[in-house]
Amino acid sequence: MNDKTSKVKAFLKKKDIEISVKRYGIDALGAMAQGLFCSLLIGTIINTAGTQLGIEFLTTPLATIGGTDYTLGGLATAMSGPAMATAIGYALNCPPLVLFSLITVGFASNALGGAGGPLAVLFIAIIASEAGKAISKETRVDILVTPLVTIGVGVALSYWWAPAIGAAAMKVGSLIMWATNLQPFLMGIIVSVLVGIALTLPISSAAICAALGLTGLAGGAALAGCCAQMVGFAVMSFRENRWGGLISQGIGTSMLQMGNIIRNPRIWIAPIVTSAITGPLATCVFHLQMNGTPVSSGMGTCGLVGQIGVYTGWVNDVASGAMASITAMDWAGLILISFILPAVLCPLINSLLRHKGWVRDGDMKL
Repeated sequence: MNDKTSKVKAFLKKKDIEISVKRYGIDALGAMAQGLFCSLLIGTIINTAGTQLGIEFLTTPLATIGGTDYTLGGLATAMSGPAMATAIGYALNCPPLVLFSLITVGFASNALGGAGGPLAVLFIAIIASEAGKAISKETRVDILVTPLVTIGVGVALSYWWAPAIGAAAMKVGSLIMWATNLQPFLMGIIVSVLVGIALTLPISSAAICAALGLTGLAGGAALAGCCAQMVGFAVMSFRENRWGGLISQGIGTSMLQMGNIIRNPRIWIAPIVTSAITGPLATCVFHLQMNGTPVSSGMGTCGLVGQIGVYTGWVNDVASGAMASITAMDWAGLILISFILPAVLCPLINSLLRHKGWVRDGDMKL
């Protein structure tokens, strides 16, 4: 028994198959968010820019496939499944034949998963990747066997699992959104704090929001939590990191502070408390809704993607008649929740922690 176990362990090591929370829950999930960003999110931004700025090239269909017209942004959006799966394969160190085969797997799992496709892509692409890695270079006809196994496993699981995974993800997301509409104050705090924490942890808040289809008031609360972390850390660590730190955290990621958080977890108190304040303000006072792409809910101020997502939702709502117009209150809420309140509240709370001796100079130095 021990001999068999050791042989299995040796085989998995040789194939670089590491069954761990870090490999699947951090590396793969984070890569999936990057794949989403380079397809669905970029496509949405291109479409919005084309429509709002009147750029004809960006609004003119470039291709017609199966009776559907695709603009430049539409082509990018249509490739979200393949982009996510390939990004996951890259994070899992897949050999080339496996990596390229995941394009088909991603398309199948995302299409069959429906609105909850990203979660289906995550699970199925991981299994297909590891199956492909296991068979890779084990036969003399590797160029045939490896793609057949990777695609066969991925498409079979997509047909079998993707609809159920997608439906389950959307039910969870719908439950969160329903609860937020029902109890905007309490859920505003919970969603804002949890998604904000996820953004700073080495996991992907964007991928989580995309997988759950988190939009509406819940999406607005998620955005508030992410902004509280990013802008909060950027501003309150300005004395240590100056302009480079302000930019890298404010429009990059607060994940840069994880090493410092491990050394002194108390530096995380101010951003978390700030998110607990701005979350219910977003839901109860400003009624801030994310009706753009769900992935935008978990992006915060990263490349201003969260704010672009909110604006895209406004534009779509005005076009559909759901909103009469974009008001000054809408803009005030977005700017206050995204930038001003985190920039004011977080350093203020942190100054109290400094006064107590819980946070010291240099604790947030990057």
